[in-house]
Amino acid sequence: MNIDLSRRGFLRLAGAGVAATSLGALGFGEAEAAEAAHVRAFKLATTTETRNTCPYCSVACGIIMYSKGDVKAGEKAELLHIEGDVDHPTNRGTLCPKGAALKDFVHAPTRLTQPRVRRPGSDRFEEISWDEALDGIARAIKDDRDENFIAKNDAGVTVNRWTTAGFLAASATTNETAWLTYKTVRSMGIVGFDNQARV
Repeated sequence: MNIDLSRRGFLRLAGAGVAATSLGALGFGEAEAAEAAHVRAFKLATTTETRNTCPYCSVACGIIMYSKGDVKAGEKAELLHIEGDVDHPTNRGTLCPKGAALKDFVHAPTRLTQPRVRRPGSDRFEEISWDEALDGIARAIKDDRDENFIAKNDAGVTVNRWTTAGFLAASATTNETAWLTYKTVRSMGIVGFDNQARV
């Protein structure tokens, strides 16, 4: 269908369109009310936003977790949504399928929330407190280091080595945490030291 429209007629039509749209945008007419009626409230507007790092692999993607409930007021925070952090330099808002399913990982009924130990001779794991777990780890480290630490080699040269223990560091950390981990492990004399990213 051809419309015979002169240049002057086109300008009149365009001007009328601009005037009508401007009046609607300024609040005259029902356009603004109709638009507001179709916009639903943003579901994350009243939630608490927390930035974190995805725990799955060594890429260390940034995530944003949204929770409802004020912990400071004694309420329990319930995680509602997890998404990629667009301001994070590693993933820039994207997540792999595992990272995109993090909410299910957090809410999984089989997720461990307490340390467990299987005692010698037992056929089951039992839950223990965090204090007991950390004390047990510290005791095992101290006993093994005291028994197997090598201060000098056969030639009498000081080597300060501990070869019977190894340490696997997490790669989803900040540079400062990685530096501190390296210094701590090396100061104990541990030779076997590697990173999760290479596993």
